[in-house]
Amino acid sequence: MSKVLRLPKRSGVKAADTWDLSPMCESDAQWEEMFTKLDKQIAGFAKFRGKLKESAKSLANCLRFDADFDRLAERVGGYAHLRLTEDQANSSYQAMVARFTNLATRASQAASYIRPEVLALPKKTLEQYLAAKEMAPWKLALERLIRFKPYTLNAREEEMLAMQGEMAGASSKAFRQLLDADMKFGLVKNEKGEEVELSNSTFSKLLVSPERSVRKNAFHQYYQQFVGHENTLAALLTGSIHKDVYYAKVRGYKSSLEAALFPDNVPQSVYDNLISTVRKHLPAVHRYYDVRRRKMKLKDIHHYDTYVPILSDLEVKRNWNQAVKLVVESLAPLGSEYCSVLEEGLTTGRWCDRYPNQGKQSGAFSSGSFDSPPYILMNYSPEVFNDVFTLAHEAGHSMHTWHSARNQPYQYYGYVIFVAEVASTFNEELLSHHLLSQAQDDRERAYLINRELDDIRGTIIRQTMFAEFEKVTHEMAEAGEPLTVESLKAAYRKLLEAYFGPDFALDDELSLECLRIPHFYRAFYVYKYATGLSAAIALSQRVLSGGKQELAEYLGFLAGGCSKDPLDLLKDAGVDMRKPAPIETALKHFAKRVEELDELL
Repeated sequence: MSKVLRLPKRSGVKAADTWDLSPMCESDAQWEEMFTKLDKQIAGFAKFRGKLKESAKSLANCLRFDADFDRLAERVGGYAHLRLTEDQANSSYQAMVARFTNLATRASQAASYIRPEVLALPKKTLEQYLAAKEMAPWKLALERLIRFKPYTLNAREEEMLAMQGEMAGASSKAFRQLLDADMKFGLVKNEKGEEVELSNSTFSKLLVSPERSVRKNAFHQYYQQFVGHENTLAALLTGSIHKDVYYAKVRGYKSSLEAALFPDNVPQSVYDNLISTVRKHLPAVHRYYDVRRRKMKLKDIHHYDTYVPILSDLEVKRNWNQAVKLVVESLAPLGSEYCSVLEEGLTTGRWCDRYPNQGKQSGAFSSGSFDSPPYILMNYSPEVFNDVFTLAHEAGHSMHTWHSARNQPYQYYGYVIFVAEVASTFNEELLSHHLLSQAQDDRERAYLINRELDDIRGTIIRQTMFAEFEKVTHEMAEAGEPLTVESLKAAYRKLLEAYFGPDFALDDELSLECLRIPHFYRAFYVYKYATGLSAAIALSQRVLSGGKQELAEYLGFLAGGCSKDPLDLLKDAGVDMRKPAPIETALKHFAKRVEELDELL
């Protein structure tokens, strides 16, 4: 009888392989104390109500109270969230997250008067406030608040919207519970004949198996669960899309896309340029699939053939310490402080929760607080080479947080996602450059170029397809078209045909992929992966070929937090994302690498 490989229970994971959350919150008991303290502070918002018109000092005091509240809430909410990600089925941590969500909704309701009260002030008063000495630490925050004047409702209406917080997150919460806790995918055999528990985490590992039958079986068995839940999943995604459309309409935005781009002050032309530029370069992507099919000696190529390295016999197993050493070495161009802080965090500092366990949230992320380390969730597998790049990616986020928290006050340390994806993919670029510089022969170089191509394909091409799907489905909802299982699948199938090309064998189940992407519950987020890598390619080349000034400008970008709009932060670092040029450069680089790979193999 074959051995069954099962994920360990959370209680069976070694402490050294988990994150140490004590700097954020020492224990569940301390969390209760912090939660109670925060709960009592909600009443403090009332003392500022109706008084913001009195003086700049009154507004400054209100904004300071709000920031102090948020700073504590960041720790309370962060701890509950991170504990729940350890085991999504843990009812105690489900309850903690639910209690915090309720508290956050009540706090949002209590503070909902601030924006409409400030924006009701006469223009002259606002100008006086902006010039006042007391408002100096909050000037940028006030300027950004004033931008929202056309889309801010009266105090009562804002309060009513704030009360909807828990309800608005219901679709996303239900999707996560269904995907990570309730859906069971059964057992499949790997290339060694071992039975493996199929899960969201192990699915990606099985897709890089050198045995095609393993990849194929895992693909079909995994998606069978989505076939069985497609109506529920479609209803949840539809609910999330309608939520986005509702809030955009209520506030007076022309579209949900405009509403999503407005806070970052990103023009829609940036989004549209991304889609049109990628579509223009799709022939190079189609050629890559053909190169992959030919070099893998396949009659036809399926989605489950696109993740395994073409030269799978060159896969190298790397344990955690080896992966950390490799990542840190590759980041040497960023200086000794960057590398030493990161190395300590990934080893003795216990920033990272390293390996999969039963019920653990799939994927990877970086998440901390102003007053704690920038934690990293991983589902690291020594056999999956791409996990080393995932570690470099999340380390980029964490070191971005580390730099921002040390160089900005709380109210300006929280960088937005648009720039976050630059810092993370920048690290992947340095890792790729480091590995290519050490390649011993053509086969190893081909292997690394294959990985680089798959990275660009997965981050720029794939995420742009996702971004286009979000745009299409939200436009359907805004036009009053029904969103059903069939209409969602049809919209996605059309994009699959365009992005994968006429010679790609599309399995019917792949149309259900649109129902399993967690990022779709944070609409118009994924495009930032594509713009981020495009900027990262340009900036990494700039740092590697430059000197002290280029490095200082990049580190200055990491230290910038949200002290400027994201497009301005990137321009100061050396790249202008208002123009399609960085995306063009990245995709021309992709096409060149496809040619090189074809020649090397």
